[in-house]
Amino acid sequence: MNTDTIALRFARADDLPEVLSLIRELAAYERANGEVTVTLEELVEDGFGEHPLFRIILAVDREKILGMAFFFISYSTWKGKCLYLEDIIVREAYRGNGIGTQLFDEVIRLSYTMGAKRLQWQVLDWNTPAIRFYEKYDADIDRTWLDGKLTRAQLSKAMEKINGAPDL
Repeated sequence: MNTDTIALRFARADDLPEVLSLIRELAAYERANGEVTVTLEELVEDGFGEHPLFRIILAVDREKILGMAFFFISYSTWKGKCLYLEDIIVREAYRGNGIGTQLFDEVIRLSYTMGAKRLQWQVLDWNTPAIRFYEKYDADIDRTWLDGKLTRAQLSKAMEKINGAPDL
């Protein structure tokens, strides 16, 4: 593959069907096919509505989307403004061509330029290729923190405890 023809650009709303396809491809790789519940409509509203919640950098070759970096601004009470990299996804057929590196390098540039105090992400403990990729950047892979989360169903149940009935 000739990587000279790959360009990076920010996603547009009309790119989101392909973005959703990439999200599903990542879920399959991470053995979580049934976990993707976000809809195209939600991506459009949440990314391109009145108050955008995320940004996406695409790697494209002649307008064919090969991969993406999906991120948003977060805030640390200890550090201040941060950038959170939700996912880097490169289509399986195009992995090993430096596309992930191009995307990550661009996220680093954006983080640095915006004055972020930290660039942060998660990686599954069994995803050795991804861990090695990040370690090439001298990244800290912290195995001391545990992830906490409440699903929509768990939020509803918690609301029942708080208010006596869910507010849906």
